[in-house]
Parts: sequence; structure tokens; C-alpha cells
Amino acid sequence: MTFSAFTRKMRGRMRSNTCRIVLLTSLVWVIFDFVLIARYSDCIGKDGWRCKRSGEYDVELPNAEHLVDDNQLVDDNEINTEKSLDGDSGGQLVMGQGFAPGGISMTYPSVMLKKWFLAPSVQEAKGKPGEMGKPVKIPADMKDVMKEKFKENQFNLLASDMISLNRSLTDVRHEGCRRKHYASKLPTTSIVIVFHNEAWTTLLRTVWSVINRSPRALLKEIILVDDASERDFLGKQLEEYVAKLPVKTFVLRTEKRSGLIRARLLGAEHVSGEVITFLDAHCECTEGWLEPLLARIVQNRRTVVCPIIDVISDETFEYITASDSTWGGFNWKLNFRWYRVPSREMARRNNDRTAPLRTPTMAGGLFSIDKDYFYEIGSYDEGMDIWGGENLEMSFRVWMCGGVLEIAPCSRVGHVFRKSTPYTFPGGTTEIVNHNNARLVEVWLDDWKEFYYSFYPGARKASAGDVSDRKALRDRLKCKSFRWYLENVYPESLMPLDYYYLGEIRNAETETCLDTMGRKYNEKVGISYCHGLGGNQVFAYTKRQQIMSDDLCLDASSSNGPVNMVRCHNMGGNQEWVYDAEEKWIRHTNTGQCLQRATRDDANTPLLRPCSYGKGQQWLMESKFKWQAH
Repeated sequence: MTFSAFTRKMRGRMRSNTCRIVLLTSLVWVIFDFVLIARYSDCIGKDGWRCKRSGEYDVELPNAEHLVDDNQLVDDNEINTEKSLDGDSGGQLVMGQGFAPGGISMTYPSVMLKKWFLAPSVQEAKGKPGEMGKPVKIPADMKDVMKEKFKENQFNLLASDMISLNRSLTDVRHEGCRRKHYASKLPTTSIVIVFHNEAWTTLLRTVWSVINRSPRALLKEIILVDDASERDFLGKQLEEYVAKLPVKTFVLRTEKRSGLIRARLLGAEHVSGEVITFLDAHCECTEGWLEPLLARIVQNRRTVVCPIIDVISDETFEYITASDSTWGGFNWKLNFRWYRVPSREMARRNNDRTAPLRTPTMAGGLFSIDKDYFYEIGSYDEGMDIWGGENLEMSFRVWMCGGVLEIAPCSRVGHVFRKSTPYTFPGGTTEIVNHNNARLVEVWLDDWKEFYYSFYPGARKASAGDVSDRKALRDRLKCKSFRWYLENVYPESLMPLDYYYLGEIRNAETETCLDTMGRKYNEKVGISYCHGLGGNQVFAYTKRQQIMSDDLCLDASSSNGPVNMVRCHNMGGNQEWVYDAEEKWIRHTNTGQCLQRATRDDANTPLLRPCSYGKGQQWLMESKFKWQAH
């Protein structure tokens, strides 16, 4: 072989090897790029690379506003994490960070967050019943059918069946909410919906409202938990229907009637999203409902967030907006109640109606909570039965153990409120509620449990069961006292922080007791035979010098009365009374008059008269309960 031929041969081999190296290197980079895309893209799904797959939305998809940036990683400052929800703590106790060492971190690792796009608006189907949340009008010749079907679920089932599962709703958010921008990466959520003998259309309208109005990247799955339903269409037919939905949806079933609490725990066990969002089975989510909830949790994983709960009429299915200026409270009977937000909380929010609202308690049906925090804080009390009291129990637990409970005014979800329940409960409603409330007060209310027991003396006999594990949870989480809760979270509570006396107020001469007589606001206080059964004859004399029964305070606006029952305002004035423990008289501060027994002309109404200090003006505040305030 000549030198020239050898040179040509070597050059050929070098070119061949170079091509192999280039091809191999290119292949390595292709594989590397694929791994990166698979790792960070939210768009790789069952059929490839598109974020929106054919048929994924049941509504037309317009050009969605792109609210995310081009950076795949979350900057440290991008989420605007609040190290303290109360500002600079100065070394003092801070809500929202937990009171026990350890536990979950306040924020998420960046790789756990997802980019997201706004969900498209559901367009109005003009001419169809109920569109844009308007009321359904039933033809006169179908009224009898409507009344008969109403009995099945205690709402107008005929109207519900006439409405599209994808019906349009008006954007009911405050105008300031529509201009808000949230973090470009948020955690995913799993929706848990418990149902028992729910109507087909209300259940699936709930599901479709979630699918149609939630950013798809943030919606991990929908979990339907069937609590021993007896209707055939909620069996295989439902499973086959939800299997075809564009979002992963599946049905779990309890083996026997378990109630809301245990059914929700079953659903929570199967959650794969970072956040659990609990909804009831007859809801409709509105535009932009999900992002405000997740945006609060991404800032602090110990925040539990509720939407504003609007009303869907049980008679016409009209969508009716609720006030954004109310928060959750409770009365002495441990009934959840909505009350107007006090000026103190409005000032903390700089009077911004779109800012998150700290609420003392929640209704409990609709809320979002970080999955890990849900279990860290003790999930639900498994010793509670069926339904009742679990919302207050969780509210007290979250606040007293270092979490934060909020209402997000920019999140709105409609709920069908029924006037009565169509369901029966094993053991009866009274027995279940008494059992659940007994567990609640024995673990969380400390001395203030007397307010509940004074209203229901028979409730002392209710078995709370073994609460040792819940008390151990309270100790382990280093939870604060109920007094701390009243001082720091709910100073406006109807349970007074300090009080001298709790019990019946008996007239020394007639041996009759002050009695609310079951009357309402602005009606006269009564007096009747002392029955010793608590309830309407239980009053507290507080350190603020109020005489109150639940949220009613004795109030007199003129020197000779009448003595009315007016909502307590905690500002003294007409509601300020002085009790002399030795002389036993009750004197009204503003008028200087004394409370006196009723006359024969009106034996059921105590009077306000000049102080004579006779026996008819002596009132006994005597019970086994100690005088607590000094």
C-alpha cells in the first residue's frame, strides 16, 4: 500500500468515527432534554405534549390569560412567604408557625409547585333554565310533580334536573378580586366530596363546576366518597360516568353508614395532591374559586382556608351571593353562627374587602388544608359520630395549636341550603350531637365547658367516650388554653372572658327565675317558675357588668323599663348592671333603678323601679359554680 492510499484510508476512518461521536453526543443531549422536559413540564399527559387535549374542557377554550413567567424555578421572593402572619413578632408568640417544635415546614419545595393557566369561562347557553344562576320557573302543570320530587332530597329536584350540569354563572367576585394576580406556581389539590343518596344532577353539577372552573394543572383528582347510598344510579352507573371525565375521578365506598367525619377520612387516605379540598355534594364553584385558597396555603402551609359560601336556593336554584363581611362564630349551645366582622378585624385588613379574613370558626363543609398539616394537626376526631361539632372542634384545634383559619373573600362557592335534612342518623340526631359536643368541650373548652352544660344539663350524662388520645394530641402540639383563644382570636365571643356567676337568677320573694321565654331580640325578658333545667333560665353576670344569656343582654333604655333582651354589644351603657352580692339587688347603672319582681297584673314580666331594697328586689345568684372573676 502506497503512503497516499494509507493516508486516504485513515482520513476515511477518522471521518466515520467523527460522525459516530457526533451522533452519539446528539443522542445523549436528546435524552437529557427529554428528562428535563419530563421533570419540569406540567403538560406531559396521556397523549403527549399538549396542555389542552381534545375534549378536555366541556366548554369552549378562549385565549387564556398567561399568568405564569418563563422561569421554571420558583425564586425565593416570588411567593412572598410571610415569616409571620402577624408581622414582626419581636420574639413574641406568632400565630401560624405552630407552637410545638418540628412539624411540617411553612413553605413547599419549589419542585412541588405547578405552573398554571386560568380556567376558561363557562359561556351562557341562552334560553336554557338556570343559566347565569337565574331562578328556574316551574310550569303550573308540573307543580304537583315538583312537590313530590322535593321530598326525595328536600330541595327542588325537578328544577335541578332542568338545569345543565355545566350551567353558566355570573362572576360574583368583588371587582378587586378580578384584578388580583397570584403566585405563578401553586400546589396541586385533590377534591374530596362525600355523598349519601345525593341527587344525580346536584352531585355531577358539583363535579363539573370543579372541572370547568379550576386551573387544570392544579387539579390533581376528584374523589367521590359514597357513604352507603341506596340509590341504584349511584352505583355502577356513576362509576362508569366519572371514568370518562377529563379529570381523574373515582368513587370510594364505605362498607356501612359511617357519616361525614369517617367518610372524609376515607377520602383523605387516597389523596395524592398536596392540598385536600373538601366540598359538599350540592355545590357550584364559581370563576376563580380555587386560586385564592391555594395562594394562602402556599404562603403558609398551616393556613386553613374557606371560600365565601353563597346560597343556591333550595326552591328555585337561583345563585344568591352572601355577604363578604361576616365571619364564623358560635353561641353557648355550640351552634355555629355567622356574625358581622368586627371593626378590629376590618382595621387589620386595612378595610380591604378582598383581603383574607381571619375567622374564629368555620362552617366546616367547604375548606382547603395542606395534606401533611391535616394529619399533623390531628385530622378529624375519629371518636365523633356521623356529623356535628367537627367544624368547631377543628376550628379551635387549628387556632389553639398554632395554625391560622381564614376566609378568602375572592373564592366563592354556592351551596344548596336545605330547611330540613332528608336523612336519618343511626342512634338519633340528639344523641349523636350530645356525644360529639361532649368530646369537643372536654378536650378543648377548659372551664368554659360550663356554658354548654348549663344550657343542657342533661348533656353531662352524654358519654364522650375515651378522649385520652385527643388530650394527648393537645399536649404534644403544645396547644394554648381556651382563655388564650378568647383573648387573642375571638375577644368578641359570646362566652365572656371573665364572669362572676353562671346559672339561674332567682327572686327572693316569689321564688321565680328570670327566663328568656325563648323570645327573640328586642323582646321583654320574662320570669317564670324555676325549673332547674338550664336553657332559657341560664344567665351569666360578667365582669363587664352584663347580665346575658347566650347573645342576649338585659337592656333598658328608659327609667321605668321595659327590660328587653338586646344583642350584646360589650359597650356598657343600657346593658350595664351592678349586682350587690350582700344586699342582693340588681341596679341599672344608667337609670339608677332596680330590677323588681313581676306584679299580679303581669306575672311574667320583671320591672324596673326605684330602689327600695325590699325582698321583691332581691335576686339570688347561687349555684355550685364558683365565682370566677375577681
